[in-house]
Amino acid sequence: MPAPLTASEKDRRLARMQTLARRLDSQFRIPGTRIRFGWDSVLGLVPGLGDLITVGPAALMIVEAYRLGVRKRTLIRMGANAAADFVLGGVPVIGDAFDLFFKANRRNLALVEADLGRHAPLTAEEKKYA
Repeated sequence: MPAPLTASEKDRRLARMQTLARRLDSQFRIPGTRIRFGWDSVLGLVPGLGDLITVGPAALMIVEAYRLGVRKRTLIRMGANAAADFVLGGVPVIGDAFDLFFKANRRNLALVEADLGRHAPLTAEEKKYA
């Protein structure tokens, strides 16, 4: 189990994950549409290499989620999302469309935020009344 983090350290790590997810999945918008995409979709256009490059940031998000103390079940779901993004994203043409709409990193961020929202540890003040 990772060492306990201060609230400010948790906030800093979560903010870093939010920035990473935005850059990978929704930084840009196709003009005239609501369709957003990020570097995951752009790099995915490079056969083989693009999807391999984006595995690193996806893995970093999972490691950060572990350090934040999310449940094992959430980490497994995050790993499944990242694996689906890597495997299906590697399929020519179909994978590019998949990358554009699946947004594994945004999904993983939502999982972390939901997990932390439900299972935030009690503060010292809250423990007095528990």
